[in-house]
Amino acid sequence: IFTTIPKKNSKSFREAVKGIFKFTDINLAREAKNRLIHDYIDQPKYSKACASLDDGFEDAFQYTVQGNSHNRLKSTNLIERLNQEVRRREKIIRIFPNQTSANRLIGAVLMDLHD
Repeated sequence: IFTTIPKKNSKSFREAVKGIFKFTDINLAREAKNRLIHDYIDQPKYSKACASLDDGFEDAFQYTVQGNSHNRLKSTNLIERLNQEVRRREKIIRIFPNQTSANRLIGAVLMDLHD
């Protein structure tokens, strides 16, 4: 989100986005997100950031829906192994023509490991 906005004169927007991620209740976070988007969507320099926030909000707040039984992972070994496998396959190709081809390769690797 922050990579799509200018660094100058964006402190209030940055503070508002950080404030959204301090909520532990997803409904309160949604209300804050909607207020932020309503306040900043008409400004062209924040339109991409607002769209990115709106698109990825549910994924970013998935941890609030899971509950306390899954509050932390005991080990990240499985995740690290998965990342290593993706990196190993990605190093062979080196340069991807576009974002969708990279997503396609990573998706294929993940589907292969899932089976």
